Amino acid sequence: MSVSEPRMPSTPRSFRGPRFGLRGLPCFCSKFPMLFVYVDDFGHVGPDRAHPRYNTSPVFGFGGFALPEEQVQPFSSFFLLKLNTLSADIARAGKPAFKWEKKGTNLFTKNSIVRYPNVRECAFRLMTEIRKRGGFVFYFGREKARGRCDLSPIKLQTSVLAAAIRRLDHSCNARGIRFALIMDQCSTRPELLDAAQKTMFGQRRCRHLVCPPFEVESHLDQNMQAADWIATLVGRLWAMKLDPLGFQDYSHYQQYFWERMHRVAQYSTVRERELYRRMRMAQATSGQKLTIVTEQIVQTTTSIVQVRSR
Repeated sequence: MSVSEPRMPSTPRSFRGPRFGLRGLPCFCSKFPMLFVYVDDFGHVGPDRAHPRYNTSPVFGFGGFALPEEQVQPFSSFFLLKLNTLSADIARAGKPAFKWEKKGTNLFTKNSIVRYPNVRECAFRLMTEIRKRGGFVFYFGREKARGRCDLSPIKLQTSVLAAAIRRLDHSCNARGIRFALIMDQCSTRPELLDAAQKTMFGQRRCRHLVCPPFEVESHLDQNMQAADWIATLVGRLWAMKLDPLGFQDYSHYQQYFWERMHRVAQYSTVRERELYRRMRMAQATSGQKLTIVTEQIVQTTTSIVQVRSR
């Protein structure tokens, strides 16, 4: 009596996978949906404009956007809209559009957003498309200590990244989904990767991040270029918000992009330093100009009032 070989089931019976697909190979179906989060840094890690030798942003953070996994490739195709708006620049570069990059800092300058409506329209379409595809803008940053040059830039980067990962993990836990984090290449990759792994596997584990962040070259990844554009706008919006006197020339960013950005943004914030927040509130109430000099508030009248920071 011959024994026939067991038949390979074509569909699962009482459990989820493995089930047998093409050519009898097992395939595993994901139970949970996943977000792909693309972020780039915004602001600057060095001393801000309150320091006499420097002239940089009062904030540092990571910003970009999140998309459901099924929308990652379609959105990348959409982002080739730069073929239309930036066709002249692409032609001069002599490169295929998918290998050509226009940095957000060069595209969204304080003059171009006023003079060229099509530049503003690029940003509007980008944010609208993120929302239409079920995604959202995400950013997290911190206001820096003013007038200081003795602080560690790497420590600032790693602490902000860890806090951003925890914020994403908390939001994904509430939604019952997982996420992958993609970042632009940078010189502090080992330190950032180390901080991310400590955040994932430390005492307060981030269970919804599927793996440590991985880096891509922005000029070869359309979605990372889009994240760079978002991060540029976030950085300039918050520079104006945190230092309205030092960045008066950024007022048009607030006018054109603040409301539109925050229609699409979720789980996003910049943590303000309490001392400076109180100073801004006092300035808004009194109408007097206040200037921060190395953790002090100096009132520009005949008297000088100093407030010690916490």
